Amino acid sequence: MDRLRATESEYRIGHRLNLIQITPGAGGMYCGNCFRDNALVAALRRQGHDTVMVPLYLPMTLDEAATTGTTPTFFGGINVYLSQISALHRRAPGFLRDLLNSPALLKWAAGKAAKTRAEDVGELTISMLNGEHGNQARELEEMVTWLEQLPKPDAVYLSNALLVGFARQLRIRLKTRVICFLQSEESYLDSIAEPERTRCWETLRQRAADIDGWIAPTHYFANRMASRLGLPATRLQVVPNGILLDGYPKAPRTLHRPPSMGFFARMCPEKGLDTVVDAFIELRRRGRIQDLRLRVGGGCGPGDEAFVAQQRDRLAKTGLSSEASFHPNLSRSEKIEFLSSCDVISVPSKMSEAFGLYVIEAMAAGTAVVQPDTCGFRELIEATGGGALCGPATAHALADCLEPLFLTPNRLRELGEAGRVAVASGFTDDAMARGIVRATQAMVNATSLPGASQ
Repeated sequence: MDRLRATESEYRIGHRLNLIQITPGAGGMYCGNCFRDNALVAALRRQGHDTVMVPLYLPMTLDEAATTGTTPTFFGGINVYLSQISALHRRAPGFLRDLLNSPALLKWAAGKAAKTRAEDVGELTISMLNGEHGNQARELEEMVTWLEQLPKPDAVYLSNALLVGFARQLRIRLKTRVICFLQSEESYLDSIAEPERTRCWETLRQRAADIDGWIAPTHYFANRMASRLGLPATRLQVVPNGILLDGYPKAPRTLHRPPSMGFFARMCPEKGLDTVVDAFIELRRRGRIQDLRLRVGGGCGPGDEAFVAQQRDRLAKTGLSSEASFHPNLSRSEKIEFLSSCDVISVPSKMSEAFGLYVIEAMAAGTAVVQPDTCGFRELIEATGGGALCGPATAHALADCLEPLFLTPNRLRELGEAGRVAVASGFTDDAMARGIVRATQAMVNATSLPGASQ
C-alpha cells in the first residue's frame, strides 16, 4: 500500500463515538486548518459520530457549510487580548465580557487580526500554552464549564499544538482523552522573536505530557515534531488529510490553450508567491512555451495586499501584466473553477508545511502539481503520482521543472489524471474521518483516564 493512501476497508468503525473538536477561527482570512477541521467534523457526523465543533477566537471563514451550528465562540479574540494586557479585565463583569464576544465585535476584530504577525504575540502565545496558569484562565474555565453540560465525550480533539494548555483541565474535568492534531505549528513558533520563541517551545514541550495522543498528516511532520517535542512514538499516528469532493470533476480533463501555470494558497512570501512570479518571468524570457499565462489565486487579507502589489509591479516592469491575473478570496465553486483552469499548480512554500491541502485540492481538479522536495511534498507526490518535484524552492529550479512538462503535454495530462484518481480513492474527507476514528480508538485503548489507577 502507498505510504499515505488510505482505503475504505482499513477504517471500518465498530461503534458511534461522542467527540468534541476545538478549532481556532482566523477571522477574515482563509485558513487551511479551519477548512480541514470543518470537513472532518462534517464527515464524522455523516458516519454517525456525534461531534461538536467548538470555535475559538474569531469566526471561521470557510468555503463549505460551517459545522459550528449554535455553539458559542469561546476565547473571543477581544477578551483574550484584554485579559493578556489587563489584570482588571480578568475580573471584569460577565455582561461586559459577553458584550465583547458579540458576533459584530468579533467580525470587526477579525479585520485587525488579519494584520497581526506571529512575531508580535510571543507573550500571548506563552500565556495560552500555560492554560489554567495563564492570563486566559477565566476563558478556559468558561469553555470547560460549558463542555461539562454535554454528554461525556470519548475524546476531545485540539486543532493544533498551540492549544495544549487546555488539555489538563479537559482531561480532569471531562474525564476523557485529549488528542492533538499537528498542523504547521513549527513555522508559527519559529517566527516568534527571542526570548519568547525559546520559552514557547519549552512550555509546549512541558505541556505535551498532558496529551493522550497526537495525529500528524504526514510522516515528515510527525517525525519533525516528535523530535522537537520529545513525543513518544507509541502516542503518535499519521492520518493524511482529505477533502470534500463535491463539485470537483469526475472525468479526465483537457489542457488549456494558451497554457497556464498557477499558484493557489495564501498570497504571501511564506507560501512562495514571489518564487512563482519569478519562475513565470523566467519561462517567458526563455520563449519556448508560447503565450504562457500566470493565474494567481488564494487568500489575500489586509496584511498581504502590499506584497501582492509588489508582485503586480514586477510583472508590469517586465511587460507581463496582461499575461497574469489575480483571483483573491474565492468561493468554493470559484476555487474549483480556478484550479481546473490551470494546467499545473505550484506553491513553493518556504514554511515547514505539515501537509499542504492545496496540493490535493489541485489534484482533485485534475491539475498536475510541481512542488519543492521539502517538507511532506515528496510523500504526497509518491502516494498519488500527481506531480513532480523540482528540488529546491527556487525560481530557477521551478522553471527548469515546469518547462519540459509544458513541452510534453501528454505527460502533464497523465500527471493530472493520476492525481485526480488518487485523491478520489484515498484523500477524501470520509477516508480522513475513518482514519482519525481508527487512530482515536487505538489511543483510547492505550491510555487510562485521569484517576483510573487510583
